[in-house]
Amino acid sequence: MAIEQNNPPEKQNTPDRDSSGGGPDGNSNGPNDSNKRRYRNKPRRDGKGSNTQTNNATRSASPKNKSRRSAQSDKNSQALATQASNAAIDIDPNELMDDAADDAAAKAEGGIKAIGNQRIIPFMKIEKPMAILSIILIIGSIIAIAVNGLNLGLDFTGGVSADVRYEQPAEQVDVVKALADKGFDDSVVQYLGTRQELLVRLPPQSDNIEGLNATLNQALDLPNNNAEISNVNIIGSQVGNEVYLNSVMAVVLALVSMLGYVALRFQFKLAVGAVMALFHDAIVTVGVFALFGFPFDLTVLAAILALIGYSLNDTIVVYDRIRENFRRVRGITPRQTIDLSLTETLRRTIMTISTVMLVVLAMMFLGGDGLYWFAVALFIGLIAGTYSSIYISSSIPLSMGLSRDDFVVKVKPEFEEEIVTFNDPKMFEQD
Repeated sequence: MAIEQNNPPEKQNTPDRDSSGGGPDGNSNGPNDSNKRRYRNKPRRDGKGSNTQTNNATRSASPKNKSRRSAQSDKNSQALATQASNAAIDIDPNELMDDAADDAAAKAEGGIKAIGNQRIIPFMKIEKPMAILSIILIIGSIIAIAVNGLNLGLDFTGGVSADVRYEQPAEQVDVVKALADKGFDDSVVQYLGTRQELLVRLPPQSDNIEGLNATLNQALDLPNNNAEISNVNIIGSQVGNEVYLNSVMAVVLALVSMLGYVALRFQFKLAVGAVMALFHDAIVTVGVFALFGFPFDLTVLAAILALIGYSLNDTIVVYDRIRENFRRVRGITPRQTIDLSLTETLRRTIMTISTVMLVVLAMMFLGGDGLYWFAVALFIGLIAGTYSSIYISSSIPLSMGLSRDDFVVKVKPEFEEEIVTFNDPKMFEQD
């Protein structure tokens, strides 16, 4: 009996390691709560300590832990598979049908769903046919200019310019007919502010200004409406040739300046596409004038220069969106990035071309003869410029290998570390 009194009683309900209670019933107020080993719910901040080291050593030393870990991993994989199967079962078939319907509708409309629910128009899908069309237009324009030539106006060929004032308002058609009856063919008559003041241009005539004034006075007089010539200017052919050469140099300088601007502002590949698009617009407009024999004077040249500025502005808007999407959007090809940029700027392009075209049409039909050919040149150039901003200025950089790497800013190190080696001669001396 003495031995039984000296031995401590055997514990019956020893709490588990993960148990939160201290007594046999799980309550924290048990009699053995002070003798119970307490465990941390979280590891130490530094990951060190006797408990961590002891547990790691025990796990690595015990062969049973490996089988337990493998069994636990099998259970986890089975649980993941069960969750995946349940998720697949929980998918509503109506959602799948809706997605399929959306994809079919996008495909039917010629677009693809690339980013969210935004449909992208595949402009570059017909890139090659449009490139062939552009080549045909450029070659045809060059042939028309070489074969037919330009119907140069008096600003380039020289001639006679006279300021005329009538007592009463006069019609341009009546003035042209009166000059033709007196032998002055191919005359150009324009209003100068009012219908009583006109500018008359004639092909090169004799150098005798006094005789020319008298002859013109008689030719310009209309029935019951006398004319008075206030000023007569004779433009020589040499001056016309200088104007022609200066005009060509102005167009070339504009193209070179645009090339430098786009190369510095964006990227050289985009600069090549922009200049080729501007050259396409200018050469096609001039080719149409050469093909149909329209008069080509300084007003038409001014329209071409204005067209270069307009077309570049539209191209810059597209390029800015291309650069932004290359940096912002990930996971799509360069072709899809360009399609996305063109789709996002399409609404702006349509609104711009519509408003400008209304003004051009108003000048064409209501502006009179002085603005007619200027408006015609702008009308042809606007169509060519809108087409080139989509297919020429974007397809050429794409064919040159445009990618996201061209727009990512690569930060260069401020300095490079130099490896300095120091060789002490005494190190190689033998004692």
